[in-house]
Amino acid sequence: MLKKDKGLLIVLSGPAGVGKGTVCNALRGVNDRISYSVSATTRSPREGEQEGVNYFYKTKEVFEEMIANDELLEWAKYVDNYYGTPLHYVKEQLREGQDIILEIEVQGAAKVKEKYPDGVFIFLAPPNLDELRKRIEGRGTEDSDLINQRMNVAKAEIEMMAQYDYVVENDQVDNAVSKVQTIIDAEHLRQERVIDYYRNLVEGSE
Repeated sequence: MLKKDKGLLIVLSGPAGVGKGTVCNALRGVNDRISYSVSATTRSPREGEQEGVNYFYKTKEVFEEMIANDELLEWAKYVDNYYGTPLHYVKEQLREGQDIILEIEVQGAAKVKEKYPDGVFIFLAPPNLDELRKRIEGRGTEDSDLINQRMNVAKAEIEMMAQYDYVVENDQVDNAVSKVQTIIDAEHLRQERVIDYYRNLVEGSE
């Protein structure tokens, strides 16, 4: 398959509470070429979350078996829970020419970049740290100690944005989605993704 026909592996990551899930859901609403890679996790479901929709919820023992069997594209341990991306689904979607977006933690994104350096890596940033804390507190799912842990991790993660291709500030969801979609459109037009296709056209006409 020529690169022009292949799907893009898009990685969207950033601090907890920055709105990764909200932006991903809104993006899929305006771009039907994007598939969403459902992650596996050992954390408990939050109210309203569904198995196989938000996450695949695993026990610690099952998740560690998946690690041992090399069934994950990436995985990370974050605030005492495992998170990871099942590998088979990602490979299948890319082969079929479908763009696939991974909404993952910063640790996991670094591991994906080692295996898929030609992926598109986007860091979703908060407008400021006060707003980030407000969003985490607004979820009502963490106590003050856990919120402080998440804020400390967030500061370290923001320092890692230099590892990404793009940084999008999530000030308003619609604005962030529009910027991410612009990045995807531009990436599909990169010459290294399309040049083999056009070379083939030229050779076929001779």
